[in-house]
Amino acid sequence: MRAVVKIGSSSVTGPGGEIDDGAIAKLCGEVADAHRAGHELVVVSSGAVAAGLPALGLGHRPDDVGTLQAVAAVGQPRLVARYQHHLDAAGLVAGQVLLDPYDFGQRSQYLHARETLERLLALGVVPVANENDTVADDEIRFGDNDRLAALLANLVGADLLLLLTDQPGVYTADPRLDREASLIEEISELDAALAGVTDRPGSVHGSGGMASKLAAARIASRAGVRVVIAAARHPAVVPAVLAGEPVGTVIRPRGVQLSARKLWIAFARGAVGRVVVDAGARAALEHGGRSLLPAGVRAVEGTFERDEAVEVLDEAGDLFAKGLVRYGSGQLRAVAGRRTADLPDGAPHEVIHRDDLVVLTG
Repeated sequence: MRAVVKIGSSSVTGPGGEIDDGAIAKLCGEVADAHRAGHELVVVSSGAVAAGLPALGLGHRPDDVGTLQAVAAVGQPRLVARYQHHLDAAGLVAGQVLLDPYDFGQRSQYLHARETLERLLALGVVPVANENDTVADDEIRFGDNDRLAALLANLVGADLLLLLTDQPGVYTADPRLDREASLIEEISELDAALAGVTDRPGSVHGSGGMASKLAAARIASRAGVRVVIAAARHPAVVPAVLAGEPVGTVIRPRGVQLSARKLWIAFARGAVGRVVVDAGARAALEHGGRSLLPAGVRAVEGTFERDEAVEVLDEAGDLFAKGLVRYGSGQLRAVAGRRTADLPDGAPHEVIHRDDLVVLTG
């Protein structure tokens, strides 16, 4: 089995933000056991910022991007050195992989990253991946490694995404506030689950929370990847999950899976604008598998160029699709609402071709 295992900052650092060497040793030991059993694993480890804080004498996570990037630059080598040490002791080789949004947003970089990871796995290396926080401005402020892990699971064709955290799994309510909260063993409706945990924050040393893990699970499940959210401290959690034992919360793959390219469009490409369409166009896109034509466009929001990603909304403001446009924003405003027969010579017949469009609902 091929799996991506992500561990959060709260699970690899101590209360003061220092690296918890015992936690990393535990994970590496379990990765080694899984490797000896014939599994291929990619580890995604948070903790670069948290590991850099004590080295710089800082007691809390800074708010400004520049300082965060500097702290990450100090913490990242300290973090990966511990993985190298413990994996070396188990007879395995660790390979550091730093990724940023550009690696997922540009198709050529996406394919190159996949080729590199495939070669590392073929060589028996355990890739230890992290976001390249020293350069990823937007992601260090708004992103987290849960999303990165989900995108990596798709990129390497993983069978399983294991999200390790400081909680045993997903609860019916926040267990820190509600004594009646109970563990959810399996989630079948992710949208409802997301709505129930939106306000639960992550730890003081991390950027993610349970909502970000469920959002990552949504990405992975659309790629046909089984997701498990479980406690990093659970004994032998990695081998147990790989063996299919009932640990944590399981999110099973969606019945209708997106292709790798459409998953890339839906979740890896950042949207730079919005296109508002009428009810007829929404029905044609959502249920008819059709392309978006200029006739169905009612408004264009933002500035974008041809081949960039845009969100597609109905006139009530409901986001239901995303795709790559064949018009720049200025050109699209000029032809919005026109029938195909009335388009200028040489103008594309489709605003978004069905091969470049992903319906996000249903």
